[in-house]
Amino acid sequence: MLSPRYPPAVVAGNVETSQCITDALYGALGVLAASQGTMNNFTFGNSRHQYYETVAGGSGAGPDFDGADAVQTHMTNSRLTDPEVLEWRFPVLLESFAIRAGSGGRGRRRGGHGAVRRVRFLEPMTAAILSGRRLVRPHGMAGGEPGQPGRNYVLRAAGGSADLGPFGQTEMAPGDVFVVETPGGGGYGPAD
Repeated sequence: MLSPRYPPAVVAGNVETSQCITDALYGALGVLAASQGTMNNFTFGNSRHQYYETVAGGSGAGPDFDGADAVQTHMTNSRLTDPEVLEWRFPVLLESFAIRAGSGGRGRRRGGHGAVRRVRFLEPMTAAILSGRRLVRPHGMAGGEPGQPGRNYVLRAAGGSADLGPFGQTEMAPGDVFVVETPGGGGYGPAD
């Protein structure tokens, strides 16, 4: 179906490009607003620890259903590590993992809300994010509004913050908090 020729970007085809293709196909058929459109690939590690997870977001609404909140969408079915296991095996604290209220697109049927995941580091590590839908919002369908874009940033223990954009890598000091706000899904139909 796709046959990219140099110079188009082809990195993360399975985890990122496939999400956009699925949203485009559903949109072209007019059956479903865009879902989060990304897997929010979050990694961290140092010489002793390495970890990789994907973070759920909002799914798109359809003609007779609201989108689901904080779920893996389309071809994705990965499961997050239980908080107790994560904190037992890695020098991090899961400060929160919550639904990102208000991030789903409005419409006759509401888009699913994304999630907010906050991880506090307890020792120096390198963290990275590879994510989509930070610059372009997940589209609505049939007059529904788009979902909110995601956001990635670090709250520094020493003060201040650093915005990472859709993708980035940063050094984490003890006490720093990495925050992933995932996109919401698009709404379906005009809001009343």
